[in-house]
This record gives sequence, structure tokens and C-alpha cells, in this order.
Amino acid sequence: MMAKEFGFALADEEKTYLRELVQLSIASRLSPAGAPSGPPEPPTRTLREHLGAFVTLKLGGSLRGCIGNVRGTGELYRTVWDMARSAAFEDPRFPPLTPGEFEAMEYEISILGPIESCPDPELVEVGRHGLIMSRDGHSGLLLPQVPVEWRWDRETFLDQTCVKAGLPRDAWREPATTILWFEAVVF
Repeated sequence: MMAKEFGFALADEEKTYLRELVQLSIASRLSPAGAPSGPPEPPTRTLREHLGAFVTLKLGGSLRGCIGNVRGTGELYRTVWDMARSAAFEDPRFPPLTPGEFEAMEYEISILGPIESCPDPELVEVGRHGLIMSRDGHSGLLLPQVPVEWRWDRETFLDQTCVKAGLPRDAWREPATTILWFEAVVF
């Protein structure tokens, strides 16, 4: 049984607002004097929906930070505001973003659809699905764009999600491993 397709869409105005929100969130933390303490009100009700989101920061094409909230526990615009700051200043893999890096920063926003149990790994489509692998207290997530960027096939994507979780590469083949999947709007 295939997962229901994630039919979420954003208008250009909403994408522009979220892009500017990422920049404002990080800039206001770098230069707090006179900066807003929170995000400006969104232009539409769509941005108040409770959806998960990730903000990915890159410098010169290389990962510089990526933090997200998998499940929609708050309004989307507030989640993007918070995840932008977390990706810039709290990703444990990197030191806090500097003002100089901010000027050269590229970023990507991923809005996550519902997370469901994957009924069959053979149904995973590279570029369409994101994956979460978990077993024995270990968990790892890869967004749908990751295997495309790395030119992975389906099996490599499954293997690498296990590696991200700290599991053996082929742990996805074992019944004790939980495989969840989701779709995302990425821009």
C-alpha cells in the first residue's frame, strides 16, 4: 500500500515570506540590538498549519547546518523561525555561524508531510521519499533531496539512512528495524 501523496503546496508569496524569515531569524540572533524578538505575522493561514520543517544551511555547496522538527508540533512559520536559528547556532556538528558566513550562506527549507510506516522498502522512491530508520534507541533521518544530491540508488539510500542512525548498513533488511517514510516540499 502506497502512502497518500503529500498534496501540500505553497504560493510564491508564502515561499518568499519563509525565505525572508530564515534570514531574519539568523540575522536577529547575530545582531540582536533592535531586532525583532520573534517572527513577523505570516501573510496566510497556510503558514499557521502544524507541519514539520527542516532548515538546511550551506556554504560553498557544503553542509553548514541542518536542524528540523520532524512532526508538526507548532505553527509552520514559527517552526521555520526556530529551525533556522537552531541550524545556524545549535547544530552540534558545527560551530555557531559567524556574520561573515551569514553573508555567503545558502539555505533550503523542507516542509514535511505526514510520517508513516513504510510498508515495503522496494516502494521507496529516490527524490520523493525521506526516510527515518530506528532500532534499539538509535534513529536517523535523511531528507528526500539527500540521495539525489549524492546520486544514490534506492538501496544505497536505505543503507545510508541506517548509517546515519548508527546502525549496520543493511539493518533496514531486518524485521527489528522500523522504517518510516515521508514526502516533503523543498525549496
